[in-house]
Amino acid sequence: MQIRLTPLATALLLAGAVPLAHAEIALDVISGTGISFEGLVQADYNHFGSDVADLNGDVLEGSNADQELRRAELVLKGKGPGNIDWVIGYDAKADKWLDVNAKYRLGGNKRHYLQMGQFKQPNSLEELSSTRHNDFISKATITNSFATGRRLGAAWSYGSGPFAMTASVFGSELTRNKAAGNGVGLRGTFAPINQDGTILHFGLSYVDRDVDGDAIRLSAKPNADLAKASLVSTGTLANADRMATIGLESFWARGPVKLQVEFMQVDVDRYGAGEADFRVSGGYLSALWNLTGEGWKYKDGVPGTAAPSDPAAGMWQLGLRYDSIDLDDGAVQGGRMDAITAGVNVYWRSNFKLALNYVKVDSRRAGIDDNPDIIEARLQLHW
Repeated sequence: MQIRLTPLATALLLAGAVPLAHAEIALDVISGTGISFEGLVQADYNHFGSDVADLNGDVLEGSNADQELRRAELVLKGKGPGNIDWVIGYDAKADKWLDVNAKYRLGGNKRHYLQMGQFKQPNSLEELSSTRHNDFISKATITNSFATGRRLGAAWSYGSGPFAMTASVFGSELTRNKAAGNGVGLRGTFAPINQDGTILHFGLSYVDRDVDGDAIRLSAKPNADLAKASLVSTGTLANADRMATIGLESFWARGPVKLQVEFMQVDVDRYGAGEADFRVSGGYLSALWNLTGEGWKYKDGVPGTAAPSDPAAGMWQLGLRYDSIDLDDGAVQGGRMDAITAGVNVYWRSNFKLALNYVKVDSRRAGIDDNPDIIEARLQLHW
């Protein structure tokens, strides 16, 4: 008899096999290096109330649902010797490398360091935030469509008081046949308030990179990671030389409430007769409320989620987000999409998270309206 494990069953089995811990699991100290192990397993379920596009790609014949093991991340971390920290991360589900880098703290200052290897580039508040603590199951449209994620490169970062700055140069992803294109990144942050349970953060970022193969396609799925179709898309645009992305970001947290906003603008330089440059943009506004009263943390220019005050009862969150993307500019008519996401998160004890989202989408491209609604669920184990 053949036994087929669903993503949900797989996650539950892994949950039973891993001891509970508040953070990473300490393994050993070798030659002055403290080695620890972290993991993240996510199993997702999406149900599509499809309007026009076939969002589930007929994965389950006769059904509008899809389920999948979304992530299976395994991470080794090392502290030391001296001022050196290192990390090696791999996603077994996606079959790709995550953070693989070494960091040297200058003068022992945690906020002043050099970094080499693969790491998240200095742009997008949401992209830089921890995946295990995503406010919603799917990141905002602009984060998935415009942000530059992990790349091989080198970076310098310095922070003093409420100010911080990171500059980087980068190339392709470490995993073959993934994102490519040499570029530079710069992000500056300012937190004028960070005390007594109140945080106010502002950030500005700029990334300029070469367009790999001189062809580019910008598109967006309907705020569902398992969706098989994009509702808006520029199509493949030839003779594209470089892509520059400006990002504005801010968040305010007071007690259990957090408000967060981001805006991104993308400019693509094209060459050749009749090939006009084009500019597209988008943004989001979100609100989170910890019903059980926990506050918020702040580290390295990004917000952090606190642990439950009562692990047995868990921490309950309510969230609401509005996001929008506009891919129309001149002859490029990629369409426009708006989405509202309502969600609830439950962080139980130290290692588990349950999330449920409802997404309502309003999109229009080439004169066709497509307005699906989606129900999303996620079971997460992290250590």
